[in-house]
Amino acid sequence: MVMLEEERTETGRMVLNMGPQHPSTHGVLRLILELDGENVLDCAPDIGYLHTGIEKMAEARNYHQALVLTDRIDYLAPVTNNLSYILACEKLFGVEGAVPERAQVTRVVMSELTRIASHLIWLGTHALDLGAMTVFMYCWREREQILEIMESISGVRMMTSFMRLGGLPADLPDEFDGMVARFLEDMPRKLDEYEVLLTRNPIFVDRTKGVGFVSRDAALEFGFSGSCLRASGVKFDVRVNLPYSGYETYRFDVPWSREGDVYARYMVRMREMRESLVIIAQGAARLRASRGAPIRLDDPRITFPKREKIHSSMESLIHHFKLVSEGPIPPAGEAYAAVESPRGEQATYIISDGTNMPHRVRFRAPSFYNLQALPQMIAGGLVADVVACIGSIDIVLGEIDR
Repeated sequence: MVMLEEERTETGRMVLNMGPQHPSTHGVLRLILELDGENVLDCAPDIGYLHTGIEKMAEARNYHQALVLTDRIDYLAPVTNNLSYILACEKLFGVEGAVPERAQVTRVVMSELTRIASHLIWLGTHALDLGAMTVFMYCWREREQILEIMESISGVRMMTSFMRLGGLPADLPDEFDGMVARFLEDMPRKLDEYEVLLTRNPIFVDRTKGVGFVSRDAALEFGFSGSCLRASGVKFDVRVNLPYSGYETYRFDVPWSREGDVYARYMVRMREMRESLVIIAQGAARLRASRGAPIRLDDPRITFPKREKIHSSMESLIHHFKLVSEGPIPPAGEAYAAVESPRGEQATYIISDGTNMPHRVRFRAPSFYNLQALPQMIAGGLVADVVACIGSIDIVLGEIDR
């Protein structure tokens, strides 16, 4: 912390600047804290240090090109960003219900792997904020397995961009089944290790229970979604309440709690990782049964022709050239598509004016709404509780400052 201003008064109040480079602010977030000793009286979050202009850049590209920008919104969950954008585009083209089953299942499995990878980063850094270094090392170890799976699929560890209008760019590699099977076998035991270290640890419990409370009504007023909303007593999950990509055909539970504090948000996310494993296991079984099935639509408006057709058909060559040079052109209209990202409701809103580039692109970022509650969470608490509260929200500044 660096002191911005100090006013010596009879009450002893002072204003402190926390961030925007402080490790415990989880990125470039600046907090202006008003303190009375170590008690927090007020807090003003100051954002904008990571502004990327992704929405405006997406409006200057065609519908295929803009996909790669979405990876950088929430850079810890690029797959769910991709999916939200692609689902909105598919609604514009009117093909959302026609995507092949194998492509839909692959999207679900990749989304759940991404959810676990993101939660591992949250858990490791959250524990590190509160002094638990071992968990941080363990979480990076397990996340590496997921990144290796992503690399085998797309050749890229994080920014995969492995989704396309109407399906996928390629089928899964031969080693995918074995890598996922090993992960499903290892991960439950690793989650048990984390819980042994933290769940009943008296220091961790003392630092998190009863801290950063947000009531059910306040969570709804702030526009909470995801784990933060469910930890405050609202059992809402986009995968269940507004299902997409066939999530309604999977059996899994939605973890929630009535406690509304930092510890409740911890427990909800821990249980979410276990439920993601349940979904991945079901998806992996479906992928094994559908090996060789189509992975994308055969629609000349939006999907590239098969390579062998380009060498033998002039129409296919022209079709390929038009998609590469101009991109797909949807009818005029608008579309909104939401997914359950690791942080909550991640959504894309697109307006088409009938040209090859979107007229307007707008992303709904869950961290932006969840962060609003931070002043209420920490008011009346201690400076040490600020760090615990920030970690429990699990913010990513890339989507806040987009």
